[in-house]
Amino acid sequence: MSYPRGDTANTAVVLHCEPLGDGAADAAGTARWAVLLDTSSCHPVDAGWPDQGPDRAVLRLADGDRPIIDCVVAATDGTALHLGSGIPVRKGTPGWAFVVAHIVDDPSGIAEGHRVEVVVDADYRLALSHGHSGCHLAALALNRALAARWGKAIRNDGLGQPDFDGAAIDSSRIAEYGSVDTYRLNKSLRRKGFDTEGLADQLPVLEEAINATLAGWVAGDAPIRVEAEGPRLTDRRSWVCELPEATVSIPCGGTHAHSLAELGQVRVVLTLDEVDGTPVLTMTTAVGEH
Repeated sequence: MSYPRGDTANTAVVLHCEPLGDGAADAAGTARWAVLLDTSSCHPVDAGWPDQGPDRAVLRLADGDRPIIDCVVAATDGTALHLGSGIPVRKGTPGWAFVVAHIVDDPSGIAEGHRVEVVVDADYRLALSHGHSGCHLAALALNRALAARWGKAIRNDGLGQPDFDGAAIDSSRIAEYGSVDTYRLNKSLRRKGFDTEGLADQLPVLEEAINATLAGWVAGDAPIRVEAEGPRLTDRRSWVCELPEATVSIPCGGTHAHSLAELGQVRVVLTLDEVDGTPVLTMTTAVGEH
């Protein structure tokens, strides 16, 4: 897979193409096919942690383009192909291969052994990459702003701060030039030592502190890179950013900017709501002047 290093186009050989059946038709009832390639620059959504969605892309053939209407992590044991949340095993299970499934609704001209070109919408990729890098940076700044609320020792983040993000994260969604992260402030988190008293009243102060931290980091123009243990889909990958305090590494399968300067600016807005009786903190992050 070449998308971790930022590629948005590649030539590939078709390894397999199969219809997905009635259960995998889209809302209009249109049949779909899964196309497996020997390599791909198209980022797939991973049902295990679907924070960053699939790229927008096409398979380019001699007679025209075939839109990739979805791109998902899939797995096969050699007898059947399982997509997304339907995968019955964990990554690394012996006898199983994890692959990128390029979903198309027009398989004409696509056959095993044929060469195709994967062409990704570079502007959309850039928007998601900036949003994803901003998301990680904002999480580190949030950890810093909330550090004094911990009464017990917990696991630290890469800057040596209590990892609120890791302890409380419920969902994360990467958007174009932004992200939305939600944190459940439940009894389990409070038992770990997190103090929620007066948090709602302090949100403006916390926002100001987070945004000041982010402004300082972005001004420092730290480089960003994605480190991968290997080229396979299941190889561990990490977002690495060389902040002034330390070089931080966060496990991540997404795509990213190349430096903080590319982001222009990163700002957050915090809200606190009750969801089914549990306080939920939402951090909405905006990157650049979009």
